[in-house]
Amino acid sequence: MTPTQTALHPDLNLPTPEELDRLAPEELAARMNRLSGTLGERLGIEILTASRETLTARMPVEGNRQPAGRLHGGASLALAEELASIGTWLNLDVRRQVGVGVDVSGTHVRGVAEGFVTAEATLAYRGRTVMVWTVEMRDGRGRTTTLARCTCNVVTHVEG
Repeated sequence: MTPTQTALHPDLNLPTPEELDRLAPEELAARMNRLSGTLGERLGIEILTASRETLTARMPVEGNRQPAGRLHGGASLALAEELASIGTWLNLDVRRQVGVGVDVSGTHVRGVAEGFVTAEATLAYRGRTVMVWTVEMRDGRGRTTTLARCTCNVVTHVEG
């Protein structure tokens, strides 16, 4: 395992802190999209841009609907937690730490029946052991669909 690979995803070569500062948000997003075997992959989440403070992504409505035909609220919350967790990782030493979602809540203000939702996650609080993200989701016409908040704990990984 190279210094920037994680124990959870040894096939993902995350950027070093120095590389992170040089990568364009789109280049960093491309690296984050290499995560496989995740719920985000199953939901069709595509990271569009990524930095330590802000991430954007999109997710299709197709395949993520509730029985009533609209985007499932659980899928929206999974999108929020996906962005917050990845954003937290970008603020850590992934050789020894990982960010995990411990609280997610959202208010669904508009239903979506087709197309994609686009989400923007913004780091609201950065501490040593906890980070809080706000996430706003919009439909294809730019209308707010969900407002969410996700708290991630910083966990130190100990091998052995």
